Amino acid sequence: MTSTTTNTAETTKPDLGHRLYEDVLALLLGTMVVSLGVMLYSESVLVTGSTAGAALLIEHATGIGFGVIFFAINLPFYWLAFKRMGLAFTIKTFIAVGLVSVFSKLMPMWIDFSMLNPIFAATAGGALMGIGLLMLFRHRAGLGGINILALYLQEHLGIRAGYFQLAVDLVILACAFLTLPFDKVLLSILGAVVLNLIIALNHRPGRYLAAR
Repeated sequence: MTSTTTNTAETTKPDLGHRLYEDVLALLLGTMVVSLGVMLYSESVLVTGSTAGAALLIEHATGIGFGVIFFAINLPFYWLAFKRMGLAFTIKTFIAVGLVSVFSKLMPMWIDFSMLNPIFAATAGGALMGIGLLMLFRHRAGLGGINILALYLQEHLGIRAGYFQLAVDLVILACAFLTLPFDKVLLSILGAVVLNLIIALNHRPGRYLAAR
């Protein structure tokens, strides 16, 4: 009797894995939302954190192109993703990084701003990037670099991805004081706080159980 009940419960247990079309939609929509947030930052001359922010700072200091730096910075993290997070995560992350690059290039052709309040740009841009990253995280994808390390630390050491990213981003943004006006850096820090709080409050170990 108990065995039959147990077997019935197991057979009726919902499949929490993502289907292929769900992953595709999440990658497209998540990266588009992130790219819109990046555009708000770009229009307001703000700087983001993570590996993108680090690449921008190195570009300002050395004159080396952003694309080359961003690719080089991400190489060791892709290896970590492959070794520790699996091939599927690595492939989806690689695709997500490519989509953000494409959408960021196309976004100015789709939308422009006649007036953009910098405080709104910092908060809304940070929120959009946080929401987009949350979508990617929940489908086991990221945007390279610190995102990969943050997810690895959360899954294996229990360190909240959002709090870890916030700490790294604050270090990067502190370095931005050398290249950006004081008020722009403060607004960038505001955006980083908004972005990472969204991830920290909504992406906790055990809260979202879907796999694959």
